[in-house]
Amino acid sequence: MPRAGTLRRSTGAGRGSGRLTPAKNCGHIEDYGDYIRDLTDFWTAWAPANPGPQVAMGHSMGGHLVLRALVEDAIRADAAVLVAPMLGFKPGIFGPFAERAARFLGDLGDTARPAWKGNEKPYTTETRASLLTHDPDRYADEIWWQTEHPEILTGPPSWRWVIEGFRSMRELAADPRIETMRVPTLVLVAEKDGLIDAKSALKLVPRLPDVRLITFGKESAHEILREKDAVRDRALGEIDAFLDARAAPR
Repeated sequence: MPRAGTLRRSTGAGRGSGRLTPAKNCGHIEDYGDYIRDLTDFWTAWAPANPGPQVAMGHSMGGHLVLRALVEDAIRADAAVLVAPMLGFKPGIFGPFAERAARFLGDLGDTARPAWKGNEKPYTTETRASLLTHDPDRYADEIWWQTEHPEILTGPPSWRWVIEGFRSMRELAADPRIETMRVPTLVLVAEKDGLIDAKSALKLVPRLPDVRLITFGKESAHEILREKDAVRDRALGEIDAFLDARAAPR
């Protein structure tokens, strides 16, 4: 596997991602259903030109959205891979009342405003690096891209993003269609994930009728595919073996 620094290259002077709020670099959405509609539109246009096998892969929030889209039959894939899927937020200082607290705090002002300052996780002194990976080179690669192309940087989410995230995850967990979603699915979970609630994933994932669950211990932070080689190679090996077995070209 090439090390992080070997992948750097010039990408030109693009404008980066658009923002749905005036706050610079703030990730905002009014309804997670907007994400699902975007994914559905993309899949509808992409799938006919790519006969397959067709595999949907998502990391973190992307993993949540891929699973929700499959459960809602918004997209149809031959297999799916979810890496550290965001299926629950860390409860933080508010414990079981976190969603209610987010709604209360968000409604104190414009819900499109940033929910907290620049750190990945509120109410913590943990560094962004420690939350994401144990590999300093791969983390440094992220900083290189952010420095060279600041237009791609996404900072803290908006209160609306947090509120709608709680709602989307709660409704997905309660959706009975999880038990009938038969797309073969590989799920990689970092049990000591400091950014999202791994326990929520470990509770929900076994309900899928055709799933392979792979867990990592303290050796892995949230970014499993940007971890040290031992973790990353194991994860990539599991993905390769799963796709060879469940989504091989016909």
